Amino acid sequence: MTDRVYPSAKPAANGGAAAGANPAFPATKAQLYGATRPTYRPQPLHHRRSRRSCCCRFCFWLILIVLILLLLIGIAGVVVYVLYRPHRPDFTVTSLTLSYLNLTASSTLSSKFAISVTATNPNKHISFSYDPTSVSILSGDIDVGDGTVPAFDHGKKNTTVLKTTISSSGQALQSDDAAKLKSNMKSKSGLPLQVKLETKVKAAMGNLKTPKVRIRVSCEGIKATLPSGKKPATASTSNAKCNVDVRFKIWKWTVG
Repeated sequence: MTDRVYPSAKPAANGGAAAGANPAFPATKAQLYGATRPTYRPQPLHHRRSRRSCCCRFCFWLILIVLILLLLIGIAGVVVYVLYRPHRPDFTVTSLTLSYLNLTASSTLSSKFAISVTATNPNKHISFSYDPTSVSILSGDIDVGDGTVPAFDHGKKNTTVLKTTISSSGQALQSDDAAKLKSNMKSKSGLPLQVKLETKVKAAMGNLKTPKVRIRVSCEGIKATLPSGKKPATASTSNAKCNVDVRFKIWKWTVG
């Protein structure tokens, strides 16, 4: 009797393993996505940290340099103040006469003034050099005359008298301004006037010279009466007070 041969379990096991190694077809979306997705590799952080540290160092040194410069400027200012004791120049309206002030029915203004301004330099060690000075006379906010004082040098402990003629010829006024000026001209207490001077000045302290700065002088408290004939009328300047403002220009801004 012939013996039957039965296959062992090993070939079936190998076959099953081989069948399990092959993926099922068609492939699922999860298998496709997993096959094409790139492997995530975290980037090193030392490049970012180095850039950040460079920016921090730059800001630190910049702030430190600015603070040192401000400190040096402050020290220099204290030294200059202690050595020279600087003071602003003083200005006083000494005299003001009005030859005529005419306002026509068509709101056209014509005027003529003569003015004397005394400039005093109280400093012992500082001299001033002035550019040409513009002089304006106003009544309220209305400009009634303009003139110019030539450039001059102001020595130490020196007093200089500035004289000029202020005039206006055929100046057209707005109706509101003309009405205000007519009202002021009829005032029993006199026509209120204000004198403004504006120029640039440079200071010298030994061999040290400062850049030019803008200076504005405003004098108020002046009263004038209109002349009755050809003789000019003298304004009252006993109560006039002048304020001096030094104006510094920093780029586009004016400080003062």
